[in-house]
Amino acid sequence: MSTKFKETVEQLKELVYKWDNIPKICDLTILAAVLWEASDIHLEPLSSYVRLRYRRDWDLSEILEYQTFLHQWVVARFKIMADLKIDESRIPQDWRISKTIWWKPLDLRVSSLPTVHGEKIVMRIVDKSKEIPKLEKLWIEWKNSKIIKHAISLPNGIILTSWPTWSWKSTTLYSSLIMLNKPGVNIMTLEDPVENQVDGINQSQVKPDIGYTFAYWIRTALRQDPDIIMVWEMRDKETVDIAIEASLTGHLVFSTIHTNSAAETITRILNMWVQPFLLPASVNAIIAQRLIKRLCPYCKKALDMKDIWKETLINIKKALSITPKEELSLRVWAKLKNPTFYWPVWCEKCDDSWYKGRVWLYEVLEITAWVKDMILSGQSAFNINRQAIKDGMISLEQDWIMKSLNWETSLEEVYRVAKTQNE
Repeated sequence: MSTKFKETVEQLKELVYKWDNIPKICDLTILAAVLWEASDIHLEPLSSYVRLRYRRDWDLSEILEYQTFLHQWVVARFKIMADLKIDESRIPQDWRISKTIWWKPLDLRVSSLPTVHGEKIVMRIVDKSKEIPKLEKLWIEWKNSKIIKHAISLPNGIILTSWPTWSWKSTTLYSSLIMLNKPGVNIMTLEDPVENQVDGINQSQVKPDIGYTFAYWIRTALRQDPDIIMVWEMRDKETVDIAIEASLTGHLVFSTIHTNSAAETITRILNMWVQPFLLPASVNAIIAQRLIKRLCPYCKKALDMKDIWKETLINIKKALSITPKEELSLRVWAKLKNPTFYWPVWCEKCDDSWYKGRVWLYEVLEITAWVKDMILSGQSAFNINRQAIKDGMISLEQDWIMKSLNWETSLEEVYRVAKTQNE
């Protein structure tokens, strides 16, 4: 861990022990999270104490504990900073804190939730100083990149990203919009919430409590002469119907939907009572994505092939046997002759966590003639997925394995994510 982070935590522990200076305690809580590159701050009241935890690269780590009676003052301070009602503890509240730390402009999305032991506070940290990466920097490789670039170059249609939690779908959407953001193009978005403000793009935030929903916004946006619209999420049939209608009348539409794979997205939309013939006519591409941990480049070591489970090797060979040869030749062909996988160790540069950074994984479903026929005939997501792979789609598993062969991540991390997906 960095020296500055350790010093900040020690300061925080000292103030907590002295029961003194609540504003300073709150400021140091945020500062320590930023120094540790955490994505979330958790303040959790338990039966006899309050626990402070930070999330980094999906893992929650306990930082310190403090006395229960201090928590009401800490909660009140964060509520004041977020402009929430400090005298309301019966219902959840949400807002944000704008703060600058070390010349970094930050947005903290604050959420309070009543529990049996008091209010729990969770803050998502958004670093506004970080630039949105270009599409080429998102580990979208060869065939996947080609399909996505073609899909977003079309004048109309829908590009969907399917995702579970923690897949950073917003980064893919923003990167695509930035590529299309030109003076001659009118881009409009409705988000929940607006995470990154981009010059040249008309961004709005959903407000369901006053009727400002996704479906209502699309109807209004279509009167604003847009070329491209982004709907943050397709949550209901009304939103899906209007999005499809917009795509069929000359608009390029971006959106997200909760599914575990690209093929399952088709089933999910059809389950909203959308007519099957509308999907092939309107959808350009469906993207499924994940984030996995990237091996620390300073301490990773080669894994002896004898230590890999036989079943794992069989799965790897099976996945690679149906991977298009041109994809393998461009990405890992030379390494297939003497395959080597790497294993995490630990060092000071990765804070003894074995991993440092993230790697994006992608599965991009193109609506081929075979897939179109299967949609119209009501085939299952399993059969559609199998046909798409036959047509040359790179599955998430294949992308995982190829990135492991390129020593970007470990087999342990690959199959941890695979297990999570299949549960």
